[in-house]
Amino acid sequence: MKVLITGGAGFIGSHLAEEYLKKGHDVYIIDDLSTGYIENIQYLEKIEDYKRRLFFYHKSIFDPETLLDLTGTCDRVFHLAAAVGVDYILKNTLTSIERNIHGTEAVLKMCGRFKKRVLITSTSEVYGKHLHAPLVEDDNIIYGPPSKFRWSYAASKLMDEFMALGWHRQNNLDVVVTRLFNTIGPRQTSSYGMVLPRFVNQALKNEPLTVYGDGNQTRTFTYVGDVVTALRRIMEQQSAVGQIFNIGGTREISILELAKLVVKVTGSTSEIKMIPYDQAYTRDFEDMQRRVPSIEKIQKYIEFNPVIELSDIIKELVQDPEIRL
Repeated sequence: MKVLITGGAGFIGSHLAEEYLKKGHDVYIIDDLSTGYIENIQYLEKIEDYKRRLFFYHKSIFDPETLLDLTGTCDRVFHLAAAVGVDYILKNTLTSIERNIHGTEAVLKMCGRFKKRVLITSTSEVYGKHLHAPLVEDDNIIYGPPSKFRWSYAASKLMDEFMALGWHRQNNLDVVVTRLFNTIGPRQTSSYGMVLPRFVNQALKNEPLTVYGDGNQTRTFTYVGDVVTALRRIMEQQSAVGQIFNIGGTREISILELAKLVVKVTGSTSEIKMIPYDQAYTRDFEDMQRRVPSIEKIQKYIEFNPVIELSDIIKELVQDPEIRL
């Protein structure tokens, strides 16, 4: 099988590429490297069995000729290309909105032209300001005001979901939508506001671990290997077409407790420094106090039970030479 991954040089995309290469498939990647890194896939090209089945195109998904050729060539399409990270989005709000909405539109139109099954990666951010847990796929959406550009990313990804489901309902396109919660693992950069690689970087340098707000906001974290396996399996379930699935972990932990765990696992002498939100971000920022997924739905379709301990993932990050500030 031939698989196309948009944004395949990114953190999750590169792991998804590796997942398919291990299974013996051909992998085609299109990535403009605006937030991805060529280093994420270069090591795959050094593996003899992989390099003959890996094809990288340093192009944008807004390049119609390249997208046309690749979509027509491949059997499955994973759309991961998007603006990522709170820091990046707050600094590039309009670009992020346009890239998310128009980029997804371009991919869906091309998949519709060739009738190719496509998986759209959305985000847990679409749930907004809910305080209850766990979050279920058909929960209502609660956002802050449009004056807080923090919500522009969530709203743009929600529009991606509407477009995908619209293509399925109106044009009978095979579409699967996944909402990814906090995914962590090797090759994840801290450059765009990702909390765990930032903590690990700070701890390895014995610098203060900067916790924003009061640190009581909670998240779950899932190992990237579990996530990409789930993406591959749910893509092949015919009964999953036209539906939305959470993919995430089940262990809820506060950001303050996460910082303490990083210090413990790394053996760092770092202190923990609390920074108010208005000093860490622009005035457009609001945080989500709680974000915990229900994974009951996806477990009815595929085997998905992330069990890798958070401390073990932190240990792996410590050994990751690709961690970048």
